[in-house]
Amino acid sequence: MEKIKISRAILVEGKYDKIQLERFVDANIFTTGGFSVFSSKEKAVLLRKIAEKQGLIIFTDSDPAGFVIRNKLKGMLPPDKVINIYAPAISGKETRKSRPSKAGIVGIEGIDIEILKNIFKKSGVISDSPSSSNKTAAYTKADLYEAGLCGKTDSAAKRNSLCEKHGLPKDMTPNALLEAINILGIEI
Repeated sequence: MEKIKISRAILVEGKYDKIQLERFVDANIFTTGGFSVFSSKEKAVLLRKIAEKQGLIIFTDSDPAGFVIRNKLKGMLPPDKVINIYAPAISGKETRKSRPSKAGIVGIEGIDIEILKNIFKKSGVISDSPSSSNKTAAYTKADLYEAGLCGKTDSAAKRNSLCEKHGLPKDMTPNALLEAINILGIEI
C-alpha cells in the first residue's frame, strides 16, 4: 500500500492510534500519552517546537477524553501552526479490547483505514508532491549508536542529558529521540 505523504507532524493520543496511522501515512507521528501530556513540561516544549518548525495536526478520538486533550492543547500550542482533524464517532469497540469504551465508540485505532484516508484527503493536509518524503533523514539509528545514545550501558543517561540540554522530554526512546532531533535539527 502506498502511503500518503503529510508534511506536518501528527499528534494522536496513544501508541495504537500511531500504529494505525503508520500503516498508510508517511509523516512524523507523536503521541500525547493520554492526559500525561499535561504534566510534562518537556513534552509541551517539544510539541511547541515541532508545531513551530513543521506544523502539527491534532487528531484525537471523538470521545470526551479526546476533546479534553484537544481543548487543553489549544492553550499550549501556537494556533496558527495547528490543524485539528476530527475522527467520526463510530459505535463499537476496538478488536484488542474486551468491551467498548465508556463513550461506546471506537478510537482512531479502530477506524477503517479507508475512512481515515478520506479524512486526511478532505482536510487538505496531504502533501502536493507524492514523491518527496516528509521525514528528514539527517541522523540514523546507527548515528545514535555511534554517539552512545543507544545500545550501550549508559545510553539512557546520555539521551536524558541531550534531552535536558535541548528542552526535550526525559526518558525518550531512541526512536522518539531520533525523530525529534531530525525534525528540530538538533546536533548530536
